[in-house]
Amino acid sequence: MSRVYNFSAGPAVLPEEVLQELADEMMDYNGTGMSVMEMSHRSAAFQDIIDTTERDLRELMGIPDNYKVLFLQGGASQQFAMIPMNIMRNRVADYIVTGQWAKKAYEEASKYGKANKIASSEDRTFSYIPDCSDLPVSPDADYVYICENNTIYGTKFWTLPNTKGKDLVSDVSSCFLSEPVDVSKYAIIYGGVQKNVGPAGMVITIIRDDLITDNVLPGTPTMLTYKTHADAGSLYNTPNAYCIYVCGKVFKWLKRMGGLAEMKKRNEEKAKLLYDFLDGSKLFKGTVEKKDRSLMNVPFITGDTQMDAKFVKAAAAEGLVNLKGHRSVGGMRASIYNAMPMKGVQTLVDFMKKFEEENA
Repeated sequence: MSRVYNFSAGPAVLPEEVLQELADEMMDYNGTGMSVMEMSHRSAAFQDIIDTTERDLRELMGIPDNYKVLFLQGGASQQFAMIPMNIMRNRVADYIVTGQWAKKAYEEASKYGKANKIASSEDRTFSYIPDCSDLPVSPDADYVYICENNTIYGTKFWTLPNTKGKDLVSDVSSCFLSEPVDVSKYAIIYGGVQKNVGPAGMVITIIRDDLITDNVLPGTPTMLTYKTHADAGSLYNTPNAYCIYVCGKVFKWLKRMGGLAEMKKRNEEKAKLLYDFLDGSKLFKGTVEKKDRSLMNVPFITGDTQMDAKFVKAAAAEGLVNLKGHRSVGGMRASIYNAMPMKGVQTLVDFMKKFEEENA
């Protein structure tokens, strides 16, 4: 069977070039006579892999020297607890709730202190980003938290909130490495890698040095303390070694493609093609306010659940898979991450045109 166009929100499409490299090295990585899957995380070969992976990520993102890069297990969801455990020292934090993942993070933080919901877009099914230019930021808040790109609802913060001097913490799971970013604007910026960077099972957390201390909430497990992993270079315990290796391959691919400025340009072109079609369609329509649209996740509907189901089934038969919307919102969603080629989006749009003509 030939490869499909995979529009899954995560685990998601990976660059074919990278998949081919992984296949070529599966039995013998770099003359070691073994797969990276079998390799000791204490070996010189793996130390070189993790060092190179971190170096390439630092170069791609322009990560300042006073930030640590941590390769952690537990995915982005584990960060919902790890962040308050490590940096909610006043037991107060402010949350901007723009989707399900921000809501889950807010609820988790409430277990450790006073989590304030200072803005939300829940009133209109998270279809927009609230105005964050003058928020009631708590004077004693340890940080302000956002989910920068909302995978389920297809919204994106195109302007960071005014945190009034408080540290900004951001979950960038579904827009990670899709565009240039100024890391110095964040105290912590993190992302689960299975959407735009690698296979499932890991989160990359980039954290400012001064936040990495022993001064954590009482009862914080050793494994959930940032200092544990920072001091050990992400090798305190056996890390997700194969995932780190695959992410490293993706970072090399991104550099070959021209870096994050080039990726943003490509992502804008892909998203424009799809949004322009949706804006002109009589059958399909997007669900997000135009000014807040994500370049990565594009939700759309026909307004008829049976027609939606018919479309998803027909698309899959044409090799356009995983277009069903998240179970909490229904409809359809096309995730068009870095590794989705323009040809994939064009094929989707062509099929949508044909489907519309046949079902007008």
